[in-house]
Amino acid sequence: MHPMLTVAVKAARRAGNIINRGARDLDLLTVSVKGPKDFVSEIDRAAEAAIVDTLHQAYPDHAILAEEGTARDANADAEYLWIIDPLDGTTNFLHGMPQYCTSIALAHKGVVQQAVILDPVRNDLFTASRGRGAFLNDRRIRVSKRQHLRDCLVGTGFPFRDGSFLGEYLDMMRVMIEATAGLRRPGAAALDLAYVAAGYYDGFFEVGLNPWDVAAGSLLVLEAGGLIGDLTGEGDYLYGGQVIAANPRAFAQMVNLLAPYRPSLVAGQAAAGAAPAAR
Repeated sequence: MHPMLTVAVKAARRAGNIINRGARDLDLLTVSVKGPKDFVSEIDRAAEAAIVDTLHQAYPDHAILAEEGTARDANADAEYLWIIDPLDGTTNFLHGMPQYCTSIALAHKGVVQQAVILDPVRNDLFTASRGRGAFLNDRRIRVSKRQHLRDCLVGTGFPFRDGSFLGEYLDMMRVMIEATAGLRRPGAAALDLAYVAAGYYDGFFEVGLNPWDVAAGSLLVLEAGGLIGDLTGEGDYLYGGQVIAANPRAFAQMVNLLAPYRPSLVAGQAAAGAAPAAR
């Protein structure tokens, strides 16, 4: 395992221990509201602090982009950037719904090189290093081989915070429900991307995502033989907020169906004044 990946796994394990302890005492947690339908618990913050502490002990000169903002301005000009979601699926976690994860990625000059996604409930560890394949608990994983979208199980996520894309999204959802064997919305985008890499899903799409939702999962998908892009199949999926990820055959069919919705989504973003997430 690459030394930087080893450190990332250590950081994810520390976060997973904090999350599992918190899950046993949900009633005692302090929870605050960041925005509409957007919650953060003391567990999110404690897990993120543990991750950043572990990474900075090993690599004090690296920069950090983390959901809760830990070490936001440290080493701003560094070539190495850790992109972190300490607890993706906080709403699930707070309700005792066992579908959430920790996501850690390392980008070098804007390209993701290392990725870890840990599901602390199932103790499933997804890892990838660029050019070396994707793994689940040290076993190689590959995207599925299904060729026709009508046979495919596809994951998605609702643009849940402010509802600004809900009309367009519901149209996209209708198209995908009609075109596929099934649509699923478990509620943790990073884990959904890991599921594409493992072949549990044949594809995944979502709009309104942040870099920390996408970074680690994107490398897992690519290293497992899949494709990832925006709704047109190209573009800045890491910072642009729109994602399609799938096996190559399903990917082309999903792009064909979903690309027409991109102009109205972009227009809606502009009207709402929503810029892509800050780098």
